[in-house]
Amino acid sequence: MRLRHWSLLLVPTCAAWLGCAGGEPGSASDFGDGQSPVSEDRPSGDGTGTDEPRSDISEPGDSDDVVFVTQTTRFHTAVGVAERQEDLSANPPEIYVPSGNTFSVVSGSASPEGWRFTGIPSGAYYLRTGNSFVVTSARAVDIGSNRLGRPDTVFSDLFWSPVQVNLVNLAPWVPYGGVTQPGSSLQVASAQVDLYGGVNVFDEVLEGQTHLLSNNAEVLVSSGYSLPVFEADRGDRLYVSQHGQMDAGTLPDGTPLAYSALVRSVEMGAFDFVPDGITPMPLTGVMRSVPMTEFPIEWRLPDFTRYVHAVHPLATASYPSFFVMPAAHGLSDGWVGYSGEALSLTLPRGTSFDFTRRLSYGNPFPSSWEMVGGAQYSFRVQAEVPGGSGLRLYLSGSMYTYERLDSLVAGPILPRVSPPRELTIDGLPASDSREVGSASPVIAWLPPTVGSPAAYRIAIYRFREDFRTTVLHGTVNVPGSVTQVRLPPGTLAPEGIYYLRVSAVDAPHYEMERFPFSTVDRLPQARADTLSSFFTTP
Repeated sequence: MRLRHWSLLLVPTCAAWLGCAGGEPGSASDFGDGQSPVSEDRPSGDGTGTDEPRSDISEPGDSDDVVFVTQTTRFHTAVGVAERQEDLSANPPEIYVPSGNTFSVVSGSASPEGWRFTGIPSGAYYLRTGNSFVVTSARAVDIGSNRLGRPDTVFSDLFWSPVQVNLVNLAPWVPYGGVTQPGSSLQVASAQVDLYGGVNVFDEVLEGQTHLLSNNAEVLVSSGYSLPVFEADRGDRLYVSQHGQMDAGTLPDGTPLAYSALVRSVEMGAFDFVPDGITPMPLTGVMRSVPMTEFPIEWRLPDFTRYVHAVHPLATASYPSFFVMPAAHGLSDGWVGYSGEALSLTLPRGTSFDFTRRLSYGNPFPSSWEMVGGAQYSFRVQAEVPGGSGLRLYLSGSMYTYERLDSLVAGPILPRVSPPRELTIDGLPASDSREVGSASPVIAWLPPTVGSPAAYRIAIYRFREDFRTTVLHGTVNVPGSVTQVRLPPGTLAPEGIYYLRVSAVDAPHYEMERFPFSTVDRLPQARADTLSSFFTTP
C-alpha cells in the first residue's frame, strides 16, 4: 500500500494555491511542545497495520460533487478491536474549497452515510476538524482515531492524582544524577483502560532502599487522555513498573554513561478507583524481577547532526534519545496509544559519534505485546520574542524514526528522512523574523534530500503572553506530492506572534487522504522538522 497521488491536481490549481513536489517554493503571486524557556546551565503483526489499503470506507457513488466525512473510533483490547461511530453534530467538520487566492466555506449536514457535503468540485479541498486541516481529494474521509482500552471506559476531568505507594522487593534504589545517570523511577500502565503515567515520590528515597511506603506522591498522566475510572467488576488492573539504572560504559571523553530500563514489575489485581484529586490511587504489591532481553545498537549520530542547519540556520544540536516502548496488544494495526517505556537512553547535548553498545530491557507484559524502537535527535534555536520584552525562548524540532525494535536495530540507525528545505512564507525566507501582512500566506518548501515523504505536516505555534510560552495553534496536513500550501483566512489571528514547524513524514503505510488520524499509527514512521523564526501579524 502507498499513499495515493493527487492525479487531479493539475495546473492552474497547483499554481494558484498549492505547490507540487519538485518545484521551487512559491511566491506571493503564485503545510507534546516546541519550545522551552532559555536556561543556562490482538495477533502479532509487522507494525504496518495492514499490507493493503483499508477498505472499511468506500467512495460514495451518488454524485461526483458529494463528500462524506465519518469519525470511527477503534478501541484496541486484549480480545480484539471494537468500533464506535462518533456523532459529528456537536463539532461538525467544514470544507474549504480553494479558488485562486480565496476559499469558499461549505457546511455539511447529517446523513446515514456520515456528514454529507454537496457542491464540492473534483480535486483537492481543505477538510477542517477542530484546529486541524487535512488537504485531500478523497470523496470519503474518516477522521477517527485508534484508542487503547474498553470503549465504555469512563474518564475523569483530571490528568493527575495523589497516590499511596506501598511497594516491596524493589531493586536497590538509585537516586537521579542527571540525563546520563537517570537513577530509578516508577511508571504505571494498564492493559484494560487507556492509562500511562509517571510516578513522582516527594519523600526522600535513600540509595539502596528496596521498599517504598509513601502518601506523599502523585501520578501524572502522559497518555494524552485524562485519568480513567477503574472498575473491579470489569477486570481493570494496573502494571506498576520500576525502572533501574543500567551501565552503558563510558562516553568518548571517559564520562560514565547509564540508561534506564524496566527491571521489576507487578500487575495489581482488579480494583475500583474514581479519580477526584483527593482520594489517593493505590499502588501496592510485591515487585518481581522480569525477563531481560539484550540487543545490539549501532546509532550513527553524525548522520543526524549533519542536518542541524537544515532544521534552522541558527539551530544547535540538543539531546539524542533512544527508546524501547511496549505496543499494547501488538502491532497488527500499528503502534496504538502509549504504554510507557521499557528502556530510555539520553546522551549529552550535541553528542555526535557512532554509538555502538549492547543494551537490555525488561518485559513484564503479555506475549501479544510487541516492542517498538525509537531513535530521536532534537535540535533547538534560541529566538527573541518580538515586541521588545527581551524574552528569549528555545524553539525546537527533531528527527526521529519509530520501527519494530528488531527491524530498527537489524542494521545501523540512520535518518529515514531529512528536513524539508528552503522554507518560505510568501516567497521570503521563513528564518527571517518579520511581520507577515497577508491574510492567507503561502507556506512553501523544497522536498528533503533523504526519504520519500508520504505527507507534510505544518504545525502553527502561537506565543501566549499570559503563559509566556508558545502553544499549538493549528495544523495543516498535505500529501507528500505537495510542497506549498496557502493558509485559509482566519488561521492566523490579528496581532499575533507565531512560528512554524514543517515536518516531512516518511510513513509508507500512511493513508493521509482517507484516514488522516488513524493510519498514522502504522510503522515504520519517520519525521524530520524544519523551523521558521518568530513572525508577527498586523
